Amino acid sequence: MNWPSVGVVIPTRNRPELVRKAIGAVRDQRYPGEIKILVVYDQTEPDYLLASTEGVQVLVLTNWRTSGLAGARNTGILALDTEYVAFCDDDDQWQPDKLRRQVAALLAEPDAEMATCAIEVEYEGKCTPRLAGRSRVTVDELARSRLAMLHSSSFLIRRSALAADAIGLVAEDAPGSQNEDWDLLLRAARRAPIVHLDEPLVRVLWGRTSHYAYEYATKISSLRWMMQRHPEISGCRPGAARVYGQLACWSAATGNRSQAWQFSKEAVRANWKEPRTAIALAAMTGAVKVENVLSALHKRGRGI
Repeated sequence: MNWPSVGVVIPTRNRPELVRKAIGAVRDQRYPGEIKILVVYDQTEPDYLLASTEGVQVLVLTNWRTSGLAGARNTGILALDTEYVAFCDDDDQWQPDKLRRQVAALLAEPDAEMATCAIEVEYEGKCTPRLAGRSRVTVDELARSRLAMLHSSSFLIRRSALAADAIGLVAEDAPGSQNEDWDLLLRAARRAPIVHLDEPLVRVLWGRTSHYAYEYATKISSLRWMMQRHPEISGCRPGAARVYGQLACWSAATGNRSQAWQFSKEAVRANWKEPRTAIALAAMTGAVKVENVLSALHKRGRGI
């Protein structure tokens, strides 16, 4: 069997120890084909000492596109000549068989263009598996729920599918480079169901390492961007309620009670059972803090 070449894009910013671990986990893959790693430095000076030509090749680049995660990923994609592209965030680590098993799953599905896998979330030293309970993911399922276990560090995509007339590159106009992964999943699933391995082959580190955990204004902008960009979300009542509930929570966290109330009403109209509405209302009254709710959920490998 001729295993296809895979290019792994690792965007990084100011996390030297973590990015070395991420690189090490990719280099330790039990994959029979060629692997090439591109470490893309965004808004920080690159460490060219990471570059290597021994074994798995490691190249170091500077993000020459839009500042942020999306631009850094696209810098790596456009510099690659491999048959497949995989993403790995600099604070995440792959299990040794992750790449081999995903490539095999895609090769078994000639019409499929993208594969994901389940994750395990590490938070405060505790690891929690996040499974999807399915082997294929459709547009309707992604509109109904973000399916957080389909993390960007699990993405494997045929490079030809990232052309402008197919799935396309990562959206660099996503506010703060947030929800650009959900956007990419939806665009891919419109063309063909996403192949999913429902085993935790990626460890995702949550907590202090996140660049975006408490950027509530950016979270609000990116969710509204998603609603405008993907009518499937608004057209799915549970999916719309989920997003409105999140918007209500983030608005409450910023102290904007009027906006939180408006989003809460939209969530109730779409689905009165949406649990995020209750969190937002409790935060508006001062009964709870959104940060405390987030911390409690993160301990269970969950988020708002």
